[in-house]
Amino acid sequence: MNEQILELVAIFSTTTLIGLGVAAVLKMFNLPFIWMHQVNKESKRHGGELVAEVLKSHGVRHIFTLPGGHISPISVAAEKLGIQIVDTRHEAAAAFAADAVARMSGMVGVVAVTAGPGLTNAVTAIKNAQMAQSPVLLLGGAAASILKGRGALQDIDQMSLFKPLCKFCATVTCVRNIVPTLQKALQEAQSGTPGPVFVEFPIDVLYPYHMVAKEVGVKGEGKSFMQKIVNWYLGNYLDNLFAGAWEPQDTKPLKVNIPFASSDTVSRCVEIVSRSKKPVIVLGSQATLPPTPVEDLRRSLENLGIPCYLGGMSRGLLGRKSPLQMRQKRRDALKEADCIILAGAVCDFRLSYGRVLGRKAKIIAINRNKTELYKNSDMFWKPTEAVVGDVATFLRDLSAGLAGYQCDSEWLSTLRERDEAKEQDNMKMAEEVTEKHLNPMKVFTELEELLPSSAVLVADGGDFVATAAYILRPRGPLTWLDPGAFGTLGVGGGFALGAKLCRPDSEIWIIYGDGSFGYSLAEIDTYTRHKTPVIALVGNDAGWTQITREQVTTFGSSVGCDLVHCDYHTAAEGLGAKGILLGRNDSISDKLKEAQELHAEGHSVVVNCLIGSTKFREGSISV
Repeated sequence: MNEQILELVAIFSTTTLIGLGVAAVLKMFNLPFIWMHQVNKESKRHGGELVAEVLKSHGVRHIFTLPGGHISPISVAAEKLGIQIVDTRHEAAAAFAADAVARMSGMVGVVAVTAGPGLTNAVTAIKNAQMAQSPVLLLGGAAASILKGRGALQDIDQMSLFKPLCKFCATVTCVRNIVPTLQKALQEAQSGTPGPVFVEFPIDVLYPYHMVAKEVGVKGEGKSFMQKIVNWYLGNYLDNLFAGAWEPQDTKPLKVNIPFASSDTVSRCVEIVSRSKKPVIVLGSQATLPPTPVEDLRRSLENLGIPCYLGGMSRGLLGRKSPLQMRQKRRDALKEADCIILAGAVCDFRLSYGRVLGRKAKIIAINRNKTELYKNSDMFWKPTEAVVGDVATFLRDLSAGLAGYQCDSEWLSTLRERDEAKEQDNMKMAEEVTEKHLNPMKVFTELEELLPSSAVLVADGGDFVATAAYILRPRGPLTWLDPGAFGTLGVGGGFALGAKLCRPDSEIWIIYGDGSFGYSLAEIDTYTRHKTPVIALVGNDAGWTQITREQVTTFGSSVGCDLVHCDYHTAAEGLGAKGILLGRNDSISDKLKEAQELHAEGHSVVVNCLIGSTKFREGSISV
């Protein structure tokens, strides 16, 4: 490269000395050689317009963001094309909201944040999306390419942060590459095992030519020869940056690549299930992914007639009171089953790494991700059939192949009787009077009777939320949002925002612990500004109870776990919501109905529910 530069300079200079001076200048700036291009320097267009055009053509309806100078062109251009810009109070909340949209809509959720701290604030949420297999597109600002590593504002090595977290990472190096880079990112987010992707936009590919020229330091004609050379180089840098920028490009989506099970594989699985008497299906979130609609999946499961345990986004898939859905005593069922279908469920800590699976059972595992498909199979379990493919499509094909199959009626009756007996025990425990405040189980049994058929439940917390999971019944498919395998606290504010935008006519209930509520209290202001009312039920027991349970028992100390009974309802009113205090002497039902009435009027509502302790989850640990 240096030889090329010297040769070129020699053409324009009269002495070798001048040529060496130019090479020294380029070396000093650590700049590569750039060929000249013809560009329209008077154009007011900017790269943000291309970003918006691609997102629009992919059906994106919302971009979640915090404002930042590095990404302003994206927000402004997207708004002009009718994409709603939803600004939150923290970048993590913006990314969580995009995650919720991805899960509930089956499309890519989009979050745009500024460079440096804007992106570092989003790291936890992006990791959560990775582990939950949510297709999220993260758009991040960055310092101008020519200024990277020179001390520019908020300039850090962002790619190193996100390469371990994202399926696809790319830096856009010139304006003409915006469209193909985004198309590829959106394709990758949805292909195979879905997950987050990251596209970095140096500020000079987003702003108009004249502004970029000023930013990189082109100064008029230049008085000295050296300044002329520098200007010449920078001018060519700019021309290369904007060359071909506004030539027409196809922005339509690229084909998404999804693995499907072969017909031979399905046939082998049909044979296995047809011989079973006591089968069980365990569904994970992958079952709700496109392309098979969740309603088609539901019909397939009903046609199979096999008892199901639902987890993650598949909660609610079979409705509120399906005779096939089992909620209690899952461990016992898995030990006794002669055939277990792991439909997107993974043998991680949630299934005791596979140790709960019966040793004599035939196990069919289906997953888009080969690593998760075989997780811990070298230690505690072995799949009879391991299927790399789309879960819902496989179950649909399996159902078609098993037309007329019926599992043992006694098996179904046994599981149902166990379920009902455990739930009766829970109801009795819910009626017990706690030493102080309200029994949290009683709060949930009354909420369960009040939730409308379209309600969406967002889970963000520890002990209070874990109790809710045993009592509240999601009303339908894609109506339960929890963090997933990463167990992240703080998802509630963003998840509820995304859910409300996907289901504007539904009641969105956030089930908060008082610890987790602290993460996203400020997002109540977001709901107020964007007219996206939600209802937050805060279980206020003045502590991090899920941690206290084990810490006090094991170490005899609650250090770091103690909170106070804050007036969360009052704080919420300062942010534009309505606050309700629910205590021992109040009618639970009346207070919850009041919250619903206020919500119907267009208000966000925070119910500060003072709760005591029960023995319901005694002995549970959180590691």
